[in-house]
Amino acid sequence: MSAVPQPRTDADPDPADDAAAAAAGPAARGGRRSVAAALLLGALGATVVLLASGRTWARGTAAAAGGGALPLSADGRAVTGVPAALAIVALAALVAVFAVRGRGRLLVSALLALSGLGAVLAALAGAGDRAALDDAAARTTADTAARAAALTHTAWPYVTAAGALLILLAGLLALRFGRSWPAMGGRYERDGTPRPRKAPVVDPDRPEDLWKALDRGEDPTGGR
Repeated sequence: MSAVPQPRTDADPDPADDAAAAAAGPAARGGRRSVAAALLLGALGATVVLLASGRTWARGTAAAAGGGALPLSADGRAVTGVPAALAIVALAALVAVFAVRGRGRLLVSALLALSGLGAVLAALAGAGDRAALDDAAARTTADTAARAAALTHTAWPYVTAAGALLILLAGLLALRFGRSWPAMGGRYERDGTPRPRKAPVVDPDRPEDLWKALDRGEDPTGGR
């Protein structure tokens, strides 16, 4: 005798649901990993850029009036303020990525990536700059024609560029995986449907509750 097929009840697992859950598992884990990586890279990169921009990028000397040399130095913000400014923009964009959805998230992710790219280019361009030391020499000697001598550069511009590169990577991750990331406060958003109001409990032993129910047009006896 052939076995009689048993109807599937709601309690029985659906193979299609199991397959969807199995496929969604790795995607969800990948989304969480990309979120964590982008946050780490963006925050770390912006911190490195801000700190490295305040370090000494160039050193030199200026000829003193009575002979000898005056030491000169210029930090990253004196050479170029672009990397530090873009790092602040990147931090704001990193937060805004989780506050918007759809096309807005795509635009903010692009802003994050462009901030990192711009900071990289600005830091590398300032690595060999001497204008800041020449300005310092002119101020120190009160001679507008004075120029810095014995010019040397430190590694801090390249550290700044490395931090900006982390920001760029965070932006690229946001562009690639940002659509699947959760939105800030999304779980608390209302869908616009009216929520049912719970009727107040009427205590039959409290006359004031009975009168309030009658005023609302309710039957305090519950139809009994």
